[in-house]
Amino acid sequence: MSSKATKKPQPQPTALPLHIHWFRQDLRLLDNPALNKTIKNSMFSPENDISKGIIPIYCFDPRFVGGNTMTPFGSQKCGVIRAKFLLDSVIDLRKNLEKKGSGLVVAYGKPEEVLSKLCKALQGELAAGKDDSEKEEPAQTAVLLKPSVVVQEEPASEEYQVDKAVQRAIKTFASGSLESVWAATLYDLEDLPFDNGVQGMPDTFTPFRNKVEKHCKIPAPLPVPPKSKLAMPQNKSILSILQGQSPTNNSIPNCSLSYMPTLSDLGYSPQEIEQANHPDPRGVMAFHGGETAGLQRIQEYIFDKDLLKIYFDTRNGMLGADYSTKFSPWLAHGCISPRFIAKECKRYETETGIVNKSTYWVVFELLWGCFFRMFSLKYGNKIFFLDGTLGRQAHGSHPNSRRWGLNPKHLQAWRDGRTGYPLVDANMRELKASGFMSNRGRQNVASFLAIDMSTDWRYGADHFESLLVDHDVYANWGNWCSAAGMTGGRLNRFNIVKQSKDYDKEGDYVRHWCPELANVPTKYIHEPWKLTKDQQQEYGVRLGVDYPNPLVPPTSNGGGNGGGYKGKGSKGRSGGGKKKDDYNPNRGRGQRKDMKSLKQGSYKLRDAGDFH
Repeated sequence: MSSKATKKPQPQPTALPLHIHWFRQDLRLLDNPALNKTIKNSMFSPENDISKGIIPIYCFDPRFVGGNTMTPFGSQKCGVIRAKFLLDSVIDLRKNLEKKGSGLVVAYGKPEEVLSKLCKALQGELAAGKDDSEKEEPAQTAVLLKPSVVVQEEPASEEYQVDKAVQRAIKTFASGSLESVWAATLYDLEDLPFDNGVQGMPDTFTPFRNKVEKHCKIPAPLPVPPKSKLAMPQNKSILSILQGQSPTNNSIPNCSLSYMPTLSDLGYSPQEIEQANHPDPRGVMAFHGGETAGLQRIQEYIFDKDLLKIYFDTRNGMLGADYSTKFSPWLAHGCISPRFIAKECKRYETETGIVNKSTYWVVFELLWGCFFRMFSLKYGNKIFFLDGTLGRQAHGSHPNSRRWGLNPKHLQAWRDGRTGYPLVDANMRELKASGFMSNRGRQNVASFLAIDMSTDWRYGADHFESLLVDHDVYANWGNWCSAAGMTGGRLNRFNIVKQSKDYDKEGDYVRHWCPELANVPTKYIHEPWKLTKDQQQEYGVRLGVDYPNPLVPPTSNGGGNGGGYKGKGSKGRSGGGKKKDDYNPNRGRGQRKDMKSLKQGSYKLRDAGDFH
């Protein structure tokens, strides 16, 4: 019997972890929990030139940014001013990573498609056996990549759907994984002092604030990772793909360590790009994206200009760079973290010995952002529904129930700043021209659209999402839902005329943005409809021609409310007025009186050694 030669068994593929940090709303190195998790995963991986090191990547997702990307409400999803801030932030992130000997892969495309193509290209390049490190070595066991992707958790519905798509895409590569890390809040979810955690949190801010301030400590911010921990994998086949220089033509278009799209590449028109590159000089300040600029603003506001100690008194202003912190654009893009700001406020208190309502109030404002992010996690996509978290209760059984309407002409007049109410119009024009609006302004224009105009509030939230340079999905949509009364809390209706006289006493802000009212005396600047025909001729403004008549009938100058909308722009939540106009040297020229507010609370920082 002849014996047959036995075949040599083929080596089984080895699945090697490939660690990818997917930057999204965490465009920073300082205090980045998700980035630190990626590094930790790499450190505990097998010793080889693939699994040791991380691949940082950012994807310009055409579903979220682009001149031709529209929302279901018909608005541009991301206006050009925010797009430029985002682009500058990504450029700055790449520079900071390169200074650490690392780099940033930038891609244009849907993350699930980009990551799938990238893993496929890396797999193909490795299979081609072009790695110089294997020269003169015997045949190697086949290699499979097992991508381990880490990203900051974003509980909003659209971002969540993207995560699901990414998870499905990378699972096809040796059961790759996507891990999301909670961040961007002052307090950790596991530290919340509520039964059932975030699901047990109160639906209104004050009881939430009282309990977390009493029982929780703010974790110390994480330091910038050292150069050694930010290093990329040293496998030459992998590096050739990341550099876009594959010798086997496996490189991916618009995806490399050197690629960076322009605003034009992202679909914005020359006119839009001109607006972004040359900010309107009437705006509060020029916002430059990136962690570097964000950290500079913190240093400037708190220490160099020494403004923290008077923040509470100035926060309701509307003109100039320094009436509020203006940290919000950098917070919204994750260029800076709320924990680092809290730490700097505490450092200021320690170094100067000044501890007052102002030094506390900045951290108080940061807590609002945390509240809405956690509120969104609790209620999911209900903050995007017309009936909000009230649901069926909004149809008559709840006191805040309202019949919503939609008059396209009136909505457009609100967008364009042509409502006939000068304070509303000035704020809407500022938003359109500069991408920014004070918190006082946001409260008023939201109340006006939702309550005075009885307009579907989602169109207001959508308009803000399109234009705000500091758009944060949780603060924006949560605040609009609340302003419309659809979160079940107290409905605050703002008296626009009273608010105008309380916060723009001399009319400076209105004249700044509504030049057609420049010659109207202060007595009539907030109520131009009271001008007689002769006065209109005298002051050079014709109602219904040069400046519109009121879109809705004016309310009497009585009552009014000062609380409600809480945004991430400039800060402040206040209501009611003191009977006596006490002198306050820190108060801006436009503010008539100091407004009442919640009482000063406190916050505690966890020692760095206690951080887990």
